Amino acid sequence: MSIIGDILATTRDEIPDENGASVTYLIRKANISYGRISKILEILVHQGLLEQTTSDRASKYKISQRGREFLQAYSGFREFADSFGLRI
Repeated sequence: MSIIGDILATTRDEIPDENGASVTYLIRKANISYGRISKILEILVHQGLLEQTTSDRASKYKISQRGREFLQAYSGFREFADSFGLRI
């Protein structure tokens, strides 16, 4: 869950251009392998949490409105868990 939260937060806050974040950029930020992030991105797009745009060069990803809502709920849950001393 924390990797998903990090990916969504990155695509919300830190995208290098208006078209979204590239897979390479997300790999660097999440510090995980290409194979693993590819599967996660596919799931997030399928669930409607990320929007994917594809150009001649590569796919880029931006957070969707549904992804923003998920991230807000996830952040609230993390704060709640932290208040009880639980690490997520």
